[in-house]
Amino acid sequence: MTAFATVSDKVLETSVVGSFSKIGFNVRSSLERWQQPVSMLHKTVLITGATSGIGLEAATQMATLGATVHFLARSESKARRVQTAIVAASGNNNVEFTVTDLSDIDGVRRTAATLAKELEVLHVLVHNAGALSRTYEVASNGSEMTIASQLLGPFLLTNLLMPLLERASPGKVLTVSSGGMYTQRLDVNQLEMNRDNYKGVTAYARAKRAQVVLTHEWARRVGRANVVFHSLHPGWVDTPGVRTSMPKFHRFMRPLLRTPPQGADTIVWLAASPQSEESSGDFWLDRRRRSEYKVPWTVPRNASDDQLQLWQWCDSRRSMN
Repeated sequence: MTAFATVSDKVLETSVVGSFSKIGFNVRSSLERWQQPVSMLHKTVLITGATSGIGLEAATQMATLGATVHFLARSESKARRVQTAIVAASGNNNVEFTVTDLSDIDGVRRTAATLAKELEVLHVLVHNAGALSRTYEVASNGSEMTIASQLLGPFLLTNLLMPLLERASPGKVLTVSSGGMYTQRLDVNQLEMNRDNYKGVTAYARAKRAQVVLTHEWARRVGRANVVFHSLHPGWVDTPGVRTSMPKFHRFMRPLLRTPPQGADTIVWLAASPQSEESSGDFWLDRRRRSEYKVPWTVPRNASDDQLQLWQWCDSRRSMN
């Protein structure tokens, strides 16, 4: 990488808007001369949240690279339409889906059991599903819906699929976070909001921060030779979810928002690239390791304690019914 590209990257990072918008993607990909991700032939991928936006694009790109793609969806009719679309766009017939709801602990267990019977190995697990709910909802296990679907469900799924991931030597677990997490410092005691104090944007941001913290703990517990864990920020992307949940932001920033293919780029690159196997527990944006903190008050006083406390909190709730 040239000195000019390095300096340009630092300027973009400092500007925030330049970094997260399509400006950052276009400048970095051009100056750093990004290459297309390598082939994923003979690789098996499971991705959540693949029926629209970034997830759909990531699934399509990985199928185009030759991967066998499995995705989870809540609606069978929508999943069938998406399956047909991915096959048509990629020319790859090895695209399957399972209908499940990540907020349903029992459903996650059934899904994992089914996948354990159907798959011999799982090379990549992508936790991409995410929704910002403006109203307070409770999942079947009694947890607040945002935490259930974006933290507890993925945590349980990763645990249950660990044998399949370890057979890949190494498998990869990639978690797609969000810019909202930059505003929040992890506090496990305040992680799950109740009906009286619920704010959808805050609940979503806290869940996204927790995902990143949990990635560090996974990396600490599981050897890099077995499974590597990374989290990432896709940038600010023009997706149906952003248009619905953040309409004002979308209207104001629309000219600068990334396209779904641009938002999916780092997901696909991490999934395909041997470079992502050289470390574990990192946070990425635009194919580079990044700091996960933008403001000082979100920096943990004791990161190791936070990681352990969060792990124990999630582990204690994965058996709740």
